[in-house]
Amino acid sequence: MNKILLTAAVALSATTAFAQESATQKAGEIATQPVRDVGIDKKAIPPALVAAGANAYGVAGLTSCAKIGAAIGELTAVLGPDFGTGEQSAENRAEKIAEAGGKTVVNTVIPFRGLVREISGAAPAERRMNAALDAGYARRGFLRGLYLQRNCKPAL
Repeated sequence: MNKILLTAAVALSATTAFAQESATQKAGEIATQPVRDVGIDKKAIPPALVAAGANAYGVAGLTSCAKIGAAIGELTAVLGPDFGTGEQSAENRAEKIAEAGGKTVVNTVIPFRGLVREISGAAPAERRMNAALDAGYARRGFLRGLYLQRNCKPAL
């Protein structure tokens, strides 16, 4: 019984810490949006997503359940929790409203924001990042299917 309570307490504290870190991270992203809009601050695409984009459905090197699990873990480290795994945290409505308000204020700071983003290269960079994220999600889903198809234990 004590082990169950301890496990629940650890999980709750980890979820709370993740939510606080997430709110702080979002606030920082909103505040630095104008810098990204003019192309000064560019995010590099993580190597795991570059690899996923190069071959999302390849099986080379995936010779064991451990290797498949490690590949899934590498993508999860970049993409965040997956659907249906119990890793998602509850949505905070107040946080979402504050985020939307912050984005609205920042978006009004730069006139002709869309044009500025295209000229500066920020919009094409964002499209490349979004394509890499899509490839990462596709790769992780494929790897989960492969993991299950090979009857790997424990189930992810």
